[in-house]
Amino acid sequence: MRLLALTAAVLLARAPAPEVCGALNVTVSPGPVVDYLEGENATLLCHVSQKRRKDSLLAVRWFFARPDAQEALMVKMTKLRMVQYYGNFSRSAYRQRLRLLEQRRGTLYTLSVLTLQPADQGHYVCKVQEISKHRNKWTAWSNGSSGTEVRGFLSHPQARGTSPGLLSALPHPLPLTMDCWTTVFSFLLCS
Repeated sequence: MRLLALTAAVLLARAPAPEVCGALNVTVSPGPVVDYLEGENATLLCHVSQKRRKDSLLAVRWFFARPDAQEALMVKMTKLRMVQYYGNFSRSAYRQRLRLLEQRRGTLYTLSVLTLQPADQGHYVCKVQEISKHRNKWTAWSNGSSGTEVRGFLSHPQARGTSPGLLSALPHPLPLTMDCWTTVFSFLLCS
């Protein structure tokens, strides 16, 4: 009996320890608040670090929210690096103004919103999930997210109300000036 317990203890000591879940470090820049003029192009950078596995893949999602409104998924780069648009953002008129690119593999992603309009003001959040195969099943190892507020100012008064912005399909019109708010957080999800 003692020999069996001793053998089990030795085998457990030699077995690789299960990895502890950890958060990805995700940072969005510029931020936490950035101002643009109407008609400018906005480029938001999503920096990712502290991946848990060298062979893992990342799924990158950008969300948009106006104050007092729920976040809406805009665009996603899948773990296989395919870009997908969601909801109203999948319409061709909106897709022409959104670009999601991987600048540095696994560490830097850019979201560009072209020809900014007043309706494009709001809170943009980059959410990243680290994924890899484990026992022939895709497994999420860690998650992280960060956000920034994009504010815009009209270039001239008569420009107000010219054409709906990229995000005009969402409820609750956004005023031209907003209180400064940002949410930056990381969370864990292990399956």
